[in-house]
Formats: sequence, C-alpha cells, structure tokens
Amino acid sequence: MNAIEIKKQIKQAALDLGFCDVGFAKYEKLNEEFDKYLLWLNRGYHASMLYLERNLNKRLDVANILEGVKTIVVCSYHYNTSFEHNGEKYKISRYAWGDDYHNILLPKLIELGESIKKLAPEVRYKAYVDTGSILEKAWAVRSGIGWQGKNSLIISKKFGSYIFLGILLLNIEVPSDSPIPDFCGTCNKCIEFCPTKAIVQPKVVDSNKCISYWTIEAKPNVSIPDEINLEGWIFGCDICQEVCPWNSRKRYSVDYSFTPRLGLTNLDYEFIVQLDPEKFSKLFKNSPIKRAKYEGLIRNFNKINLENEGKQADK
Repeated sequence: MNAIEIKKQIKQAALDLGFCDVGFAKYEKLNEEFDKYLLWLNRGYHASMLYLERNLNKRLDVANILEGVKTIVVCSYHYNTSFEHNGEKYKISRYAWGDDYHNILLPKLIELGESIKKLAPEVRYKAYVDTGSILEKAWAVRSGIGWQGKNSLIISKKFGSYIFLGILLLNIEVPSDSPIPDFCGTCNKCIEFCPTKAIVQPKVVDSNKCISYWTIEAKPNVSIPDEINLEGWIFGCDICQEVCPWNSRKRYSVDYSFTPRLGLTNLDYEFIVQLDPEKFSKLFKNSPIKRAKYEGLIRNFNKINLENEGKQADK
C-alpha cells in the first residue's frame, strides 16, 4: 500500500473514531517554535508550572521521544455543546463540564495507532494527549489543523477553538499537509476582553495573570492575588474563547461525554457549601475539576465571594 493510500485510511480511521479533523506534519526539529518557548519560560510566564521546564530536548526534537520518527499526526476533537452558563457566579470552563478529555482521547489515539499497524506492520508509534513533553500547538499549526490565535489557542475554521489536540508520532513517512493562513486579522477581542490582561501580546499568555492558571494550576495553599479578579470563574476561564468570532458558529460535539455533569455549568452556592473532600472525590471522579482539588475549589469559591462582597460595598 502506497503512502497516499495509507494517509487516506489513517484519516478515515481517525474520523470514524470521532476526531473532527486530522493533519499530518513532516518531522523536523522545532527550532523557531522552541526559541519562542524558551523566551516564554525565561520571562517566567509559566508561573509555578515548573514541569514545563523539563525535557526541553524532547520539546525541541521529538526524535528524542520516538527514534526514527518521520511523521507527526495531529488529531483534533470538538468538545463544544449547546449548553450555556446559568449564572454569573461559580462558572466552570466549558472543557470541564463533562468527563476528563485525557480519558476519552488517549484510548482513541491508541486504537488509531493499532489500526495503522495493521496497514503497515513495521509501524512504531507514540500517543500523547497533553501529557508528554511535546509542543502540541506548534505541530497543530504545521499540520494545518488550525492557526494559533492571539489568545494562544489553536483555532479551526470549522470548529473554532473548542477543540482538544491529540498527537501520534509515527516512524513511517506519510505525505504532509500545509499550514493554513492566520485568519485572526485585525481582530483583538480576546486581548481586549481579558479582564486581567493576561494576553500580554498576540499569542503570548502570562500565566501569572491568567484566571485559568489561578483556578486550576496554582497549588491550593497559594492565595490568589488581590489584583486577580476571578469574574465569577470557579474553575478555568473561557472569556477569550467566548468573545472570539470563530466560536460564534453553532457547531456542537456529538460526544455526550462533554455535556455538563449533573447538569452543572455553574456550581450552586449551597452545593459548594455542602461539599466535603469525600463528596468532592465522588462527584468529580473522572472530571477535570479534580485537578483543582477540594481545597483549591474552596479557595476559588471564597475568593469569588470576597470579590462579590467588595462589589456590593462599592455600590
């Protein structure tokens, strides 16, 4: 079977597994993208996420992950649903309404890898879903999946930015795709509407100012700075995506795994008050919200309440 036919069958197999798009990039070192990544690290924009400093050799060169790698397959998975927030307080980021995407996408990528081995028995592969030392967004751009928006996220013309990325490294050559143009144009809505001014320049986010960082990644015992107003977000933040014109098209995922767990797009005050660590672990099993831990969620809850009290006092 020739490489063109193998590519066609890989793409169809990925679509059959529920991926919304597939792109192929030729293996190269990511010299330009890696230099920008190092600059981002050197400016301290990764805040306390020190794991992003590890395995730099793999981020530059994926041959340090899979010897003999020749093709990078990038699969995108749409997660937007027709649900909306039911209030302005205790909002959950859209990606975290349902089940943890790692648990959904990784088995699909492995299944895709195994199906490729049936097409070409000599294939070796590595599958990653936001878990390895890979510059996923750089490969997404190179594969033509989308362009990197000014909010730093990958944007697809068809599906906007509400997409997850999965990566397959292959040791066989598959014809590559071409990057697509950047369609952000003169639009700066994501930059203008970010309440904490975390997007310090197009495509560059300072995590130290980012609501998502503080409500998800910051350790529960670390207090959120007074100058960071959570704007009602208890886990994550979607403001830069909500204002993006490319997300105005109402295309929805057919995967019900991403519909709101317990019907919740916002957490209710009484619901949170009645939570304890045991209930938290049970209710949010296999949910992205577990990443914040019970203590982190309560810290975010208390910060939102303090901000609301301040707003009332100013009236």
